[in-house]
Amino acid sequence: MARVGIRDVAARAGVSVGTVSRVINDHPSVTPEVRAAVKAIVAELDYRPDTFAQSMRRRTSRTVGVVVPDLANPFFAEILQSAERAARTAGHDVLFVSSLEDPDAEADHLRTLAGRKVDGIVLVPSDGAHRIDPPKGVRLVLVDRMLPGFPGVSADHRGGARTAVEHLIGLGHRRIGCIAGPAGAGPARERLEGYLDVMAPRMPAGPEAEGLVVYGPFDYSGGRRAAAYLLDRPAAERPTAIFAGSDQQAIGALRAAADLGLAVPRDLSVVGFDGVPLSDLVNPRLTTVVQPVARLAGAAVEMILGTRPLPPPGQPLLFGCDLAERESTAPPPVAG
Repeated sequence: MARVGIRDVAARAGVSVGTVSRVINDHPSVTPEVRAAVKAIVAELDYRPDTFAQSMRRRTSRTVGVVVPDLANPFFAEILQSAERAARTAGHDVLFVSSLEDPDAEADHLRTLAGRKVDGIVLVPSDGAHRIDPPKGVRLVLVDRMLPGFPGVSADHRGGARTAVEHLIGLGHRRIGCIAGPAGAGPARERLEGYLDVMAPRMPAGPEAEGLVVYGPFDYSGGRRAAAYLLDRPAAERPTAIFAGSDQQAIGALRAAADLGLAVPRDLSVVGFDGVPLSDLVNPRLTTVVQPVARLAGAAVEMILGTRPLPPPGQPLLFGCDLAERESTAPPPVAG
């Protein structure tokens, strides 16, 4: 069956092609009666406008591009979902791709999206310091991982980490390990700084000198390996609590504790960071720092669409985090 075109709609409705176009684009010059008649024919014929052709004419597509590093990471999947919800609420569609943590693939995706005439791009940059060469004329807003020279939105990673470690201090823990993220990642560095803000004044030699800080990827296996390193030592040298830089790392730490016969939270307390849905489903339910993902993604989309002002480059709009106190934290075991 041949595809129905705008001329078919015009012929059936007995109006000009221009009138059909004005109805489709909600132009105020069309009378209510004609508008209703044309819309009825559009529905009857199941006519669907060529959105790409429209974007070429208007130089806008009512589409927002979203690039994330890893769709397998539940945090980035949440960012994508929240951005899509915010865009659709504003009458826009979303085109999304994953860079797979590859700066070259990221650059290719940015060029491709620009060629599709997107109204702007929400970007979570791939891991590590690298240079972005944004397509000309396309608004770019970064989320979570900041790079110099670009506007963006981010959670207060450092403040959230301080809240998590202060929670453990309040429970009575003094020997607190940290599973930091990749050394080159901005959020990982800021979360480590928040941990050190609390712990460094309490340990003259410093937590790193005492072997309480371990670096690793923000994933389950990285958390499991790092926690095994922290926990597989004599009880007097072992931390009684672990602050993990991500929920995935924290869940890996729960597995490592179980492998070593340590019960959480009786023998070990664990706190994560991100607040992904899985954190509330594991056993025990994970105490974690919850990032306001919907607010982050929503603000980025609003900046793309011009309904929220852009912050100065290098000074991201920060959103505070909340601590969800659940079942994985408790006072430290009593020595005896």
